[in-house]
Amino acid sequence: MSKQDIINAIADAAGITKRSAAASLDALVTLVTKELKKGNSVTITGFGTFKVSNRAARTGVNPRNPTQRISIPAMRVPSFKAGKTLKDAVRS
Repeated sequence: MSKQDIINAIADAAGITKRSAAASLDALVTLVTKELKKGNSVTITGFGTFKVSNRAARTGVNPRNPTQRISIPAMRVPSFKAGKTLKDAVRS
């Protein structure tokens, strides 16, 4: 499902224009991004939680030269944990 498909589905479900649906979706994505940049988590009850996880530094293998080891630095990465309602809906 593409972003445009999501916008169309939101507009149909909420009975609003596609422009309003696009603005709402963009506002949600911007809000989640800003909060994650700050290190905060965003919880949407019944759907899930977006949060920032810290990935430790590690040693990897250069795919172009498998004998060469490379150092992969520690970094912050976004993660998502599905909520119970979403899990139950997908499982059934």
